[in-house]
Amino acid sequence: MKRSKARQASVRRKTGETDIKINLKINGAGRSKISTGMPFLDHMLTLLSKHSLIDLEIKAVGDLHVDIHHTNEDVGITLGQALNKAVGDKAGMRRYGFFSIPMDESLIRVTLDFSGRPELCIHKAKGVTFSRLENYSFHDAMEMLRALSLHAGLTLHVEVLSGRDSHHIIEGVFKALARALDMAVQIDPRVKGVPSTKGSL
Repeated sequence: MKRSKARQASVRRKTGETDIKINLKINGAGRSKISTGMPFLDHMLTLLSKHSLIDLEIKAVGDLHVDIHHTNEDVGITLGQALNKAVGDKAGMRRYGFFSIPMDESLIRVTLDFSGRPELCIHKAKGVTFSRLENYSFHDAMEMLRALSLHAGLTLHVEVLSGRDSHHIIEGVFKALARALDMAVQIDPRVKGVPSTKGSL
């Protein structure tokens, strides 16, 4: 797959449970228009766009009358597919990204690799607790990110180093992910071709 200069992608996923459309532009300005039917996830994806400088439009319609599971996961799948399509063959890309975010009492670190070998690893320090959120949870956020990592081809490590308020913890995860993505997708003029000794990712 050739990398376009625009580094953008449009993906639609339509199933018997959800209908999701995503437009994504890596070389953007952090503009977003997000509607998933899940207000908390909308907020997190808006943060992701803002802090990664990735322009992001998401329109998702799903069977939320059942529960959030299908829509939440399918947003992650479609977003991962759009990211994978936008980075193309990854030629010249930095590939790796990492960032730590303090969010009040919480401290989050996200480290990632556009390796083509998807994996989500969650590390929770001793003493971390999760408060109750009304309509979204840390588990829901990780299921969405698991789908994203699988379809973007990301090795993704999420470390919750401290925290007790689930809102702060999840928000810290999305902000740290955004900054790590911004680092990883940058083009480094010193990198010739694909950043791997194998010659492909």
